[in-house]
Amino acid sequence: MVRYKDISTAKTSKLTFSQIQRLVCAYYKCRMRWCPSSTVHLLRCVRLRSCTRRGRNTLPLWIRAVWAYMRLLVQSLYFNSLTDSDVVFDSVFEPVFWTVDYVTRWFGTVFVCLVVILTSSILAIAYLILLPMIFRTYSLPWITWHVCYGHWNLVNIVFHYYKATNTLPGYPPTEKNDSPFVSVCKKCILPKPARTHHCGICNRCILKMDHHCPWLNNCVGHLNHRYFFSFCFFLAIGCVYCSISGRNLFIDAYNAIETNYQTPAPPYTFKDKMIHKSIIYMWVLTSTVAVALGSLTMWHAVLISRGETSIERHINSRETKRMAKRGRVYKNPFNYGRLNNWKVFFGVEKTSHWVTRVFLPSGHTPPGDGLKWDVFPVKKDLIPV
Repeated sequence: MVRYKDISTAKTSKLTFSQIQRLVCAYYKCRMRWCPSSTVHLLRCVRLRSCTRRGRNTLPLWIRAVWAYMRLLVQSLYFNSLTDSDVVFDSVFEPVFWTVDYVTRWFGTVFVCLVVILTSSILAIAYLILLPMIFRTYSLPWITWHVCYGHWNLVNIVFHYYKATNTLPGYPPTEKNDSPFVSVCKKCILPKPARTHHCGICNRCILKMDHHCPWLNNCVGHLNHRYFFSFCFFLAIGCVYCSISGRNLFIDAYNAIETNYQTPAPPYTFKDKMIHKSIIYMWVLTSTVAVALGSLTMWHAVLISRGETSIERHINSRETKRMAKRGRVYKNPFNYGRLNNWKVFFGVEKTSHWVTRVFLPSGHTPPGDGLKWDVFPVKKDLIPV
């Protein structure tokens, strides 16, 4: 107990450090007398019981995981001063992006099977129905032309589709090296060379990424971009060829099926009806694909002429607007001129390569390794062809 004498002494004289400690301990001992040990024990029991009740009402693990994920998304919106609109957009729509990527990855195999089935159905109609008609209708020169052109087109379609689906698009190295890079991928946490972008469906960075094609179930990048474009080009002109050459057959088949109510239907057999419906199916499918795929092919041809990919098109458009506000002109550093862009894209190194590497199936690799690029536009031809 603190005595009055000690307190008076503390007021009139200087206290040592040990005396101050004794006074403080004595003060807290007096305070504890008003709170006996039974009260402290009661408070501890109440707290322990509340913790036990809280443990019984614990939510399932998957709900807690979802809740923690949503809290993380909200916290990422105000993580630091570098947060911008792109970060907020990615954080808010991250569940949507994940769902789309998962569905696209799962449906990739379905899309590939659909391409094979539709192409095989057109080939079956061409060989079983159209080819016998050609032999009975056209002259020998026209038969030779149709057979040669059709099989040349078919070989190019099959070859380039197989190569586009089975060729890896190209990945940046994961080991430490001396290759130059422009940034670090925030998802892979690895250096990103120029023209490299991260694919959420493949879940890794792709060299010179153009886009992820569900019809190929593969990314379109540095090593298979030429196969993808060649497949689109040959399939588009093949559909145009089938649509134009089968136009008269389609009209005859449509008129044979479409009858007037005032006149009885012609006495066609089941085989004749199936032939007519097959011709109509082939013409409608090839015409539709010719329009859709032809538009896509022309769009990619424009991009190749400009020396940019689909992703770089959006980036360059944004940079052009940003530089225009400053009164400056933005120039694509990977644009070497229209002719040079096509030469680099197809790997044309001499005149004969326009035939052997462009119009005939060729498995040559593109020039460069996809890690280093010439970033200054040149006026002279890169490849004097």
